[in-house]
Amino acid sequence: MKMLEIQSNVVVLADYVVIAPDQSINPTISVKVTSPFGNNLHHKENATIGNFAFTAQESGNYLACFWVDHNKGGGDVSVNLDWKTGIAAKDWDSVARKEKIEGVELELRKLEGAVEAIHENLIYLKGREAEMRSVSEATNTRVALFSIMSLAICIAVSALQLWHLKRYFQKKKLI
Repeated sequence: MKMLEIQSNVVVLADYVVIAPDQSINPTISVKVTSPFGNNLHHKENATIGNFAFTAQESGNYLACFWVDHNKGGGDVSVNLDWKTGIAAKDWDSVARKEKIEGVELELRKLEGAVEAIHENLIYLKGREAEMRSVSEATNTRVALFSIMSLAICIAVSALQLWHLKRYFQKKKLI
């Protein structure tokens, strides 16, 4: 199982290969990729090799589950997963051919894409930080109000106890 937090509108590419320690045995796996809201993005059964690609529609944790269908040898099975997101998933060779650029210009385009990805990530993190700060401040306010309320209740109960004890002792004529 592989879980990855992905923002919305991010391209995701992944390749997977089943690796068996014994080459005479061909284990197969099933693969299922789901979005944070449970939408099925990729499902494949009896696979030894495959890939999937999608553009994230919603932000959150995307889950890729791998399980063994058939393993006649009964040994361990490994899965090699190459998961690329964002700028790493872009096909730079096709960009270079399409725009007829090469060398330094291509490297500059890659760096520009990396800078844009970093900038978008910083904006996302800034928004998340503001959201967390507001939640923290709201929680702090609630805790303060609860503490004041608890203190007021303790003072009120103490005053009632004193009033009750004073009345009790006055009835018994001890005071």
